[in-house]
Amino acid sequence: NPVNVLTASNGMPVPSLTDSLTVGPRGPTLLQDFVLLDNLFTFDRERIPERVVHAVGAAAFGEFVVTNDVTKYTKMDMLKKQSGRAGSADTARDPRGFAVKFYTEVGNWDLVGNNLPVFFINDAIKFPAFVHTQKLNPQTNLADPTMTWDFLSLNQESMNMVMRVFSDLGTPDGFRKMDGFGVHAFVLVNAKDEKVYCKFHWISQQGHANLTADQATLLAGTNPGYSTGDLYNAIARGDYPKWDLKIQVMTDQQAAKLPFNPVDPTKIWSQKDFPLIDVGTMTLNRNPENYFRDVEQAAFDPARMVEGVLPSTDKLLQGNFGGYRIAGVQSSWNVENSTVGRYKQAEDYFVQPAEYWNELSPVDRQHLAENIAGSLGNALQEVQDRMIPLFTK
Repeated sequence: NPVNVLTASNGMPVPSLTDSLTVGPRGPTLLQDFVLLDNLFTFDRERIPERVVHAVGAAAFGEFVVTNDVTKYTKMDMLKKQSGRAGSADTARDPRGFAVKFYTEVGNWDLVGNNLPVFFINDAIKFPAFVHTQKLNPQTNLADPTMTWDFLSLNQESMNMVMRVFSDLGTPDGFRKMDGFGVHAFVLVNAKDEKVYCKFHWISQQGHANLTADQATLLAGTNPGYSTGDLYNAIARGDYPKWDLKIQVMTDQQAAKLPFNPVDPTKIWSQKDFPLIDVGTMTLNRNPENYFRDVEQAAFDPARMVEGVLPSTDKLLQGNFGGYRIAGVQSSWNVENSTVGRYKQAEDYFVQPAEYWNELSPVDRQHLAENIAGSLGNALQEVQDRMIPLFTK
């Protein structure tokens, strides 16, 4: 008879699949958390890779030139004033990825992010479940809005991302006219070993332009490679796209005064309180010569860092680093769903989404509402009833 018990991949009962083991509510994730690692590694290895003809993305080579001295914050060799470095950028879809590989004199640094400043979740243990909601229904092999909205309605930290993905920001007009964000909070270390928190921003010099839902749908059917072609053709004709790299920095003292966890990837740092600081400019000036060699085989890993930058205690970032399956296989777990050792999440996940809504124009608000209705309206009624009240908070 089936038993309603959560288990690891080896059948071992586990108490929870929604919380990572951390040092306190804001502390770092522990590598001894076998449940987290087992969940992530099982997810990584569960599927045969998709056929290469269906891989979607674009890449280009270029150079990065430092335009402002930020050595007061970091001792990264590549960010010393007026130093130039070659780099390559890769983009993906839904939400569009924005990853840059820096080839520096002291190693390669991968700055991996998205075209939106936040993410759906703030704990890596939820990542496999979230990605599964973006796949086809295993029974019908069709897209299933119920799966997506069921997850979003049960994980309220996703609201900040939901508001952006379903606005016109979720359908940028090509890769050249969108910004990029490191999403996660990192730690910069200077020559005096002084540390500050940091967030990375890529600001497009081409300006910003987005597509409406109707325009995006039309292009998906008539020109599915629209964004890739736009980037490739611009570089081919010498119209090299550029992005300015900027950072926000925050001290420990400032972080302690915030009403939210500053390393939570579902949160945004106010640019009024933490203004953008110029770092340099990236110019993409060479297209790939061999797509399979230069793009298909390109790999980006957020764990690839160089001296002067460190990971923060962001649980999602740390989960992306991977690691070994650590002990605990033979441990005796309490099958009963106990509250011992858990912490209460008192975060407010609705303040920043409300601020974003208030910043939108009437037209943008209309598009956001229509886009949400067009998707949520296809979910089961019980999921709609759970999700709709969240938009009123």
